[in-house]
Amino acid sequence: MPKPTFYITTPIYYPSATLHIGHCYTTVAADTMTRYKKMRGYDAYFLTGSDEHGQKIERAAAAAGMEPIRYVDGIIASFQELWRKFDIDYSDFIRTTEPRHEEVVAEIFRRLRDQGDIYLGAYEGHYCVSCETFFTETQIKDAGGVCPDCGGHVDIVKEESYFFKMDKYADRLLAHIESHPDFIQPVSRRNEMVNFIKQGLEDLSISRTTFSWGIPVPDDPKHVIYVWLDALTNYISALGYTKGDERFERYWPADVHLVGKDIVRFHTIIWPIMLMALGLPLPKKVFAHGWILVNEGKMSKSKGNVVDPMILADRYSTDALRYFLLREFIFGTDGNYSEDVLISRVNVDLANDFGNLLSRTTAMIEKFQGGVIKAPGAKTEFDDELLALFRGVPGEMEEAMEKLEFHNALAAVWKIVTKANKYIDECAPWALNKNGETEKLATVLYNMAEAIRIATILLTPVMPNTPAKVFAQLGLEDKPELAAWDALTYGALPAGTVIRRGEPIFPRIETEKEAAPQKQEKKNKKNKAEAKKEQAAAKEEPAEGVITIDDFAKVRLKVGKVLAAEKVENADKLLKLTVRVGEEERTIVSGIAKFYAPDDVVGKNVAVVANLKPARLRGIESRGMLLCAENGDELELITVDTIADGGTIR
Repeated sequence: MPKPTFYITTPIYYPSATLHIGHCYTTVAADTMTRYKKMRGYDAYFLTGSDEHGQKIERAAAAAGMEPIRYVDGIIASFQELWRKFDIDYSDFIRTTEPRHEEVVAEIFRRLRDQGDIYLGAYEGHYCVSCETFFTETQIKDAGGVCPDCGGHVDIVKEESYFFKMDKYADRLLAHIESHPDFIQPVSRRNEMVNFIKQGLEDLSISRTTFSWGIPVPDDPKHVIYVWLDALTNYISALGYTKGDERFERYWPADVHLVGKDIVRFHTIIWPIMLMALGLPLPKKVFAHGWILVNEGKMSKSKGNVVDPMILADRYSTDALRYFLLREFIFGTDGNYSEDVLISRVNVDLANDFGNLLSRTTAMIEKFQGGVIKAPGAKTEFDDELLALFRGVPGEMEEAMEKLEFHNALAAVWKIVTKANKYIDECAPWALNKNGETEKLATVLYNMAEAIRIATILLTPVMPNTPAKVFAQLGLEDKPELAAWDALTYGALPAGTVIRRGEPIFPRIETEKEAAPQKQEKKNKKNKAEAKKEQAAAKEEPAEGVITIDDFAKVRLKVGKVLAAEKVENADKLLKLTVRVGEEERTIVSGIAKFYAPDDVVGKNVAVVANLKPARLRGIESRGMLLCAENGDELELITVDTIADGGTIR
């Protein structure tokens, strides 16, 4: 039985010399979907490419003193290098300057002209070279005399032009949109396009005579074909449409066109009408995602706010950046980029949650079981909740992925990661080992290893380089069948597997805020010689209990915000607190339960000894200590009113 097919595309990108993280967003999403579908057993095909014709390219090449094709060759090479860097595993990369594409575009133009859908006329109106888009007088007037899309200069164009009959197919397109509610997503874009169509469609100018860098109109070479009719055709020219290529029969219609919201009109109005005129089925879905903004504004070279993905990939790793893009932003809405938020995602999600889970698990298997994963033994009271997530989360992720809700898909996976970390604290394997409860210990350590294995399988489409590192530490590098989607079943991990504990796969990123106390300590060390001279000159021994400034400099006091609090079971004096210190969340056990109820401390900014050696209290790892003031039977937390969490107390 043949595999089900899945065809996904990104827009073919304009050859801009300035690459930014927005270029990665769509492509990483498409690559993730392709990898996910392949893991699910689909014959998945992923197309991307470059849109290389038009007046803007011709002018830029002339300004650079180059032929247009040589000009774009260098830029396209940089795009392809970016995709290699981000492990983009596309099936095909099409350039609109390739003969295989140009021939199909010319043939489509000929067919549409022969059947009366294209006619020769004259065009006069407003044209934006940058956006390669024509606008009506009303649109320009409403935008204040500039391009409604980019805000740039528009030219008055008057020339002979071929036109494509758009209004002829408007009613059919509206009927299709109404009968196929998923055709345009998200819903806000669908409503926007429906309103645009209902206002009436003007026939589209599809040729130009004022420049020559394009595909000549068949039998009338003084005209070149308008860039949008040219560019949109790539989705079928790459499959060999008109060439008898079996790929067209196999993959068309596309399952998903992923596009930015700024080009949704071309993909949901012009492109479908072209297909209707050709008698071809329409794509099943066009999904318009939002922009990644910087300081609430769109990235552009002129604004100087371009975020270079190559630099970020070198600094944080491509897997971390891929995870951040799909976890942090809701696909379909705008999102504001911040490197601080990126670092927080890496530190909290990848280093603290996922990486620490792997490190703790392999360390305990090594220490308590000689590095060998044993078969589960006796159950614990905490097993069922974790095992229920093993059964339920894959389905949750699948549902979210089919809706292109990448953030929800990853949030579902993190249910396993979060619960597994909590499971360790609940079961306290160190205590089971100490008490000789080897059967329960074997169960707990096995379940922890399975949590990592299952979560890693689910993360594979998003972070393609991470699984090999994880499975190597779990001793599964020679068992690829246990990394497959079909292996998302609890109990598949063989007993007797020998783990190979390694270095952290996501090292924590030190921020400047965190580095400040260390810089201060270095500064103190610089002055250490002088301090010693002063002490020697005084020739006095410090009184008992007195510390020096060097001693005090070792203590890192930070402001932390209490996010959650609960009483520690069977411990009258202890509260278990979740405290955010800057970009990090940590658990702190504090003996303040006789003076504060859990609700009394939530939301408070407290003083935290941040570099205290972690300690285990009632089986809970406590990372830090809260400062309090005490007077007899009274005790009060030291709080900070105006300084945000992460601030340094000096």
